[in-house]
Amino acid sequence: MNNPQPYIPRISDLELIRKLNASGALLIRGMKACGKTMSAQQFASSMIAFDKDEQVSFLMDTSPQRLLAGPTPRLIDEWQEYPTIWNYIRHEVDQRNLPGQFILTGSANPEEAVKMHSGAGRFTILDMRTMSWQELGYSTGSVRLAHLLESKKINTIDQPTDLELIVERIIRGGFPSLMNKSTEAAIEINRAYIDLLSEVDMSRVSDIRRKPDKVRNLLRSLARNTATTADITALESDIRVREYNVISRPTIYDYLEALHRLMILEDQPAWNIHIRSSASLRKSAKRHFSDVSLAAAALGVSRESLLNDLRFTGFLFESLAIHELRVYAQANDAKVYHYNDSSGLEVDAIVQKYSGEWCAFEIKLGVGQIEDAAKNLLKFSSALEKNSINNLKSLNIITGTGVSYTRKDGVNVISLASLGH
Repeated sequence: MNNPQPYIPRISDLELIRKLNASGALLIRGMKACGKTMSAQQFASSMIAFDKDEQVSFLMDTSPQRLLAGPTPRLIDEWQEYPTIWNYIRHEVDQRNLPGQFILTGSANPEEAVKMHSGAGRFTILDMRTMSWQELGYSTGSVRLAHLLESKKINTIDQPTDLELIVERIIRGGFPSLMNKSTEAAIEINRAYIDLLSEVDMSRVSDIRRKPDKVRNLLRSLARNTATTADITALESDIRVREYNVISRPTIYDYLEALHRLMILEDQPAWNIHIRSSASLRKSAKRHFSDVSLAAAALGVSRESLLNDLRFTGFLFESLAIHELRVYAQANDAKVYHYNDSSGLEVDAIVQKYSGEWCAFEIKLGVGQIEDAAKNLLKFSSALEKNSINNLKSLNIITGTGVSYTRKDGVNVISLASLGH
């Protein structure tokens, strides 16, 4: 199918093809404007947009099966507008008994109250995110996560990235539609994204009126606490101190649930591992916006303000790096966690494959923190039980402004501008 702009290949394309060939229907999930529909169009032979086509409402009431008729794979865009179509697709997949019949894309998950069969055995799922640095051309991809998960050595030293450029890319984000925009235009569009989220999407997602000013207050609090384990109590306290409109705990729970349904937030779960230490593991997830630029947009920060507050910029950089690791980890059949125990020992990211192999990452904006980060990783590895050590493939530090190399103690130092899948 033709698109008005040239398509930039996505790392997830190979996974899309693999899963589409394995099942009758493929569900692509991701936040609005991350590129789901554009990717799906590359592989679809026909398409219907449930949020635009005027005949959808009528046919859903009279003959929903007709919506599924067309050359396959057939793309059902924004399917969650009429979530009962899920069950019709499930039955159609059963009747046809062929792979690659339907692709569903949506920028919100339906409410749990909607009765849908799980789709097990008929649907596969692909999670999409905004574009990574490797896809955008910001990273050479010369240090592959796949190799770090195989204990392979780093053989490259790329040119370091300027702090100013990192800050600019934090503000711009990874939305495909912003690739050819100026930074100033990207800032305006990202702030408009927050405005529409607050004023329209948060109420529309479940037909419940939510107050835009309170949504904005919560988004600002989440942005201030990005890449932390701030709980509901911490968010409530932060809003009470910093904002003009207090939000109750039940309202915060409700708004967070809506933000997760819209896939604006993507929590980073705690890693479950056995350690020799008597310290107990912390189970709280870290909070992240699905694209770090939305945290910057929610707060209205500029390049100058971030350059003048490098401590906060460090948290945003960590959130950016977690986004990159998630994209690259998914391509390697892996997931991204964090480690935190009662002794105060923390590791920013653990990437673990389903087969058990894993590697650990500390994330530091500047090179001045590398020595402490390496000591922390070595301390962490020494506390692990034998079976965990056997699956540990590498210890790594992701930096913003440094070059990529391997230290004498075996810890890899990796510039984000070198990291790839």
